[in-house]
Amino acid sequence: MADLVDHIDYVVKLVGIDHVGIASDFDGGGKIEGWWDVSETPNVTKELVKRGYSQADIEKIWGGNLLRVLAAVQARAYQ
Repeated sequence: MADLVDHIDYVVKLVGIDHVGIASDFDGGGKIEGWWDVSETPNVTKELVKRGYSQADIEKIWGGNLLRVLAAVQARAYQ
C-alpha cells in the first residue's frame, strides 16, 4: 500500500491534486499488497488519510476529478 500511495504522492506533486484519479480493475487483482480485491479498497483511503490528505483531496482522487472533467466535456459538447 505504501508503494501505491508513494506513486499518488509523486503525481500529486508533479501535476497537482486536481489532475489525479485512481481506480481499479478487479478481474483478477492488481497484485498490490493490501488491495487484493474490492474488500480492501478502504486501505487506500486509510493510507491517504495517514499521509495527511484532506477529505476534499481524497474525494477528488476517488472520482471527483473524473466527474468534474466529464461534466466539463459534456457541457462543451452541448454548446
